[in-house]
Formats: sequence, C-alpha cells, structure tokens
Amino acid sequence: MERRSSFNGRTMEKQQSFRGITNKQKVYEKQVSFQGIPNKQKVMEKHPSFHGVTENGSTSHGMMEKHPSFRGVEKGFRGFLEKQKSFRVVMERPLSFIGGGERKKPKDSPGKRGDSQIHLAARTGNLSRVREILQNSDGNDLKVLLATQNQDGETPLYAAAENGHAGVVAKMLEYIDLETASVAARNGYDPFHVAAKQGHLDVLTELLRVFPNLVMTTDLSCTTALHTAATQGHIDVVNLLLETDVNLVKIARNNGKTVLHTAARMGHLEIVRSLLSKDPSTGFRTDKKGQTALHMAVKGQNEEIVLELLKPDRTVMHVEDNKGNTALHIAVMKGRTQNVHCLLSVEGVNINAINKAGETPLDIAEKLGIQELVSILKKAGASNSKDCGKPPNPAKQLKQTVSDIKHDVQSQLQQTRQTGVRVRKIAKKLKKLHISGLNNAINNATIVAVLIATVAFAAIFTVPGQYVEEKTKGAATGQAHVARNPAFLVFFVFDSLALFISLAVVVVQTSIVVIEQKAKKQLVFVINKLMWLACLFISAAFISLTYVVVGKNSRWLAIYATVIGCLIMLATIGSMCYCVVLHQMEESKLRNIRRETRPGSYSMSVESDQEILNSEYRRMYAL
Repeated sequence: MERRSSFNGRTMEKQQSFRGITNKQKVYEKQVSFQGIPNKQKVMEKHPSFHGVTENGSTSHGMMEKHPSFRGVEKGFRGFLEKQKSFRVVMERPLSFIGGGERKKPKDSPGKRGDSQIHLAARTGNLSRVREILQNSDGNDLKVLLATQNQDGETPLYAAAENGHAGVVAKMLEYIDLETASVAARNGYDPFHVAAKQGHLDVLTELLRVFPNLVMTTDLSCTTALHTAATQGHIDVVNLLLETDVNLVKIARNNGKTVLHTAARMGHLEIVRSLLSKDPSTGFRTDKKGQTALHMAVKGQNEEIVLELLKPDRTVMHVEDNKGNTALHIAVMKGRTQNVHCLLSVEGVNINAINKAGETPLDIAEKLGIQELVSILKKAGASNSKDCGKPPNPAKQLKQTVSDIKHDVQSQLQQTRQTGVRVRKIAKKLKKLHISGLNNAINNATIVAVLIATVAFAAIFTVPGQYVEEKTKGAATGQAHVARNPAFLVFFVFDSLALFISLAVVVVQTSIVVIEQKAKKQLVFVINKLMWLACLFISAAFISLTYVVVGKNSRWLAIYATVIGCLIMLATIGSMCYCVVLHQMEESKLRNIRRETRPGSYSMSVESDQEILNSEYRRMYAL
C-alpha cells in the first residue's frame, strides 16, 4: 500500500493533466470533450481506456489501474527509477484524449481557392472577425494582408464586394489605398467592377465615397463598370455611376461599342432611356463595323427600344454601316418582323435604300425566302433594286460572286480536312488492332509449335509393338519391333521433319524481337508457312502409322484415314493459299494507287486513306 500510494503521488506530479485532481468533478472539468455529459458512465463508455471503470474508481488511481499502460508500469514498478524515462512516455499517452474529442475541419480552412482567414471572413460577411484580424495587424503587415490574393487572384476586398458585404468593405477601406482597391482578379474584374456586375449598390456607394476615381477604371477590353452593369440590366447601379460621372456614356470598348450599344442589344429599355437622357447624341455613335445602337436594337426583339432610340432624332435610321446597310436592312436580315413594322411606321423611312451589295430590303427578304417580310415590304411600297432605276453594279456583283465562290471553296476544303483527320484517326486505331492481331498470331504460332514438337517427340518413343527388350538375332536391344516396316520408316521421316521445323519456329520466336510493323508481317508470313509444313508432316506421320496399327486385315481403315486426312488438309492449305494470293494482289493494287498519287493533291491523299481503311486494315486476311 505504501508503494502504491507513493506511486500515485509521483504519477500525479509527472502527469500535468491530472495535477490537483481530487475527485471526478475536476477530471470532467479538465476534459473538454466530456463537457455537458452528466453521467460519468457515458464518459467512460466513449473512451476505450475507461472501459470497466466503476463508480468507485473515479479517482486518478482507479483510472490508472484500468488503463493497460499503467498495469504494465505497476508490474515493473520495482525498476521505477531505472525506467523513469520510459515511464514518462507512458504517462504522456493519455494526453491524446484530454481536450480532444472528434476533430473537425476549422472554419478558417483555405479550401480549394486558397483563401486566407481574412478572405473567408470577408466572403461570409463576418465583420467582427475582419475587425479582429485588422486590429491584430499593423503597418506593412496590414498592407500585405489586404493585398493578399488567393488562387483566383481575388483580394479580401474583392471577396467582400462580390458577395455584397458593404459593412466589411467599409471597414477595409479604412486601411486600404487606391492601388490595392484596384487589384483585378484573374477573371479581369476588380472589386468595383464585380460589385457593379452583381448589382451591389451599397458596396459601390462605399467604394465611391472613398475612391471616386474607381468609376473610370477599365479592364483590358476598355470595359467600364457602367458597361458591366448595363449588360446585367442593373438600372440602379447605372444611375449611380451616371450621377458620379456622366462622361462614362462616351467611353467605348475596344470594338467601338458604347454602353448604349450594349444596352440596346441586350434589350434593357430603362437603361437605354437613362443613357439617352444624359447624352442623346450617343445614338449616332458607331462601332468599328459602322453600326449605331439602332442597328444593335433591331437585331433584338424589343420594338420599344427601337422607338426610344428614334425619339431624339429619327434620322439615325438613315445611318449606314460599313456595308451600306441601314437599320431596315439589318432588321430584314435578322428576320425581325416586329422591328420591320416599327421602322416602316416611322415617317421618312427610306424603304428602298440600297446597300453596297446593290440590294434593297426587299431584295434581301426575297433572297432569304422570308415570305412574310416580302409581303410586308411590298404592301409598304418596297421595290427591287432593278426597279428603282439603279441596277446592281456589275463589278460589285462580280465581287460578290467571287466572294461566294471563295467561301464555298474554303468550306469544302475545311470539310475535306476534317474528313481526312477523322480518317487518319480511324486508321490509327485500326493500326493498333492490326498490330495486336499480329502479336496474337505470333503467340499462337509459338504455342502450336511447342505442342507439335511435344507430340512429335513423344510419338517416336511410343510406337506400336514396343521395343526389343532382350538381344536376339537380327535385332538390337531397344529396337522397335516395327522398325523394318516401310510404313514406320515413312512415319519416322515425317515425324522428324515436324519435330525439327517446330523447334526451329520456337527458336526464332524466342530469339527475335520485331518492332516495325512491316518486318513483323514478314516474320508472321515465314512462321505461318513453316507451321503449315509442320502440320502437313505430322499429319503424314499419323497416316503412315495407321498402316502399322490396323494390320493387314483392316487395311481399309488406314486408307479411309488417308483419304479423309488428305482431303481436309489439302482443302485447308489450298484455301489459305488462295487468301494469301488475294491479299497480295490487293496490296499490290494499293501500292499502285499510292504511286499514281501526285504530291500536293489533298483529295487524292484522302482517297488513298480510304483505300487504306478498305484494303489494308480488313477485319480478316491471311498472310
């Protein structure tokens, strides 16, 4: 008892997790994973080391008695001082369950995007967490922290702006500069642009309050936040940006399209009205194709936008693009019946305008075969270009014809190239199957050669009548009783030939490694012919031996076997020879086609590829 009590005392000193524990209540307070469990029996059932602990064993002494590692220590307690080091290791093992419990993935895990803690807090709108992180950082560390980008190039400010957390954005703006606020992600959007895309008005208000110059930022295609918001149809954001700087209406993208072009094409009526109210002259702005916003509007299906664009100045419908097409031409080309009605209802419309191709809207409608538009235009008084006293320019018609022919030829060439690519892919797959078939043929030939060699070798030593066991006159010991029989002599010759031919095939197969396809085909050709001979010789050996076995009285059985064997073998070998000759003729024909193919003729090369598919890579052929 004294030893055990001293052991307990030293144990409690070495094990910090048990220091000062006098009863089970303190044990449960130290054990975090066991909090909230009123019954200690449930606690003991959850951890394997507590199995078997009774209510009386609530002290640390009882726990150490039940734990397997402490039973081992008690048994070896006599050497306690010598084994003090190992005892410390044993005492550290129970620490794994103290404060443990099931490990859960922390909320600050970076995840697939590589987000930092401030990224995650900003993305979820956790303002208190963001404030805590910012307060714990200072100076250069704070600047680096706010400029940190994840795998998608997103800064913490970007994450907050994208998800519309205005409070988090406002807090970050207290510590951030314009350069960091303008950092763009890999998708090309900076925090201001992505907020405009998502329609987060509060976030944009906060950003503009601190950095008003952000309204003029553009991406690589010269797209402003106003373009982005107009594309998505966020009218509130558009109005906010226009109030900040009305000059945004005049900024065009790299393709020459203004915000009005974009809003008109996307069908956002309210945005079109707002833009025209700020600057009505933008309706005459053209892009690199020479098209106005009206040209873009008639491609859509909202005639209200068409009328709205005509309100400031209806002469905009006379503006021609680079190909001489007016808005009416474009509406007919796109088959927009409602927009054609809308344009025809406007006073002063030029219904017979002729583009650079010498076509009126009626010519285009008839060319496209849209009968509904043809009837509408004719009712409105439209006519063909030849009826207007301005026949199509012959030079322009010739140019158009040449262009159409060129387009058709390019189309045909593209289709031919695609066909050639598909044919070559199929040929490649068939080549793999062809090589696999050759390998199978070689392996099968090896197996058959070994089998014939085994049979031929065994047959010579298992002849009918057995052998001479005692020396007699005219016969040596071990000599076959039928050795002087002519039929046996024939058997011996053919059996030997079959044996050695088969062994030769085995030697060749195990010694030569062939990589190139043509050489592999030649090897298979030679091996197959040798195996034909081996099969013929082993058949002849069998037939000759039947004359010895059946005897003179049943000689007809041997003759029957001879006739049947010869017919079957000759028919088989003859058929194989016919297949080989046929395949050789087809290959010769294919070679002649390739010789006649002139270099540079793509159609002939495709034809030869088709010949390859039809001739060289057949499903079955003989070598």
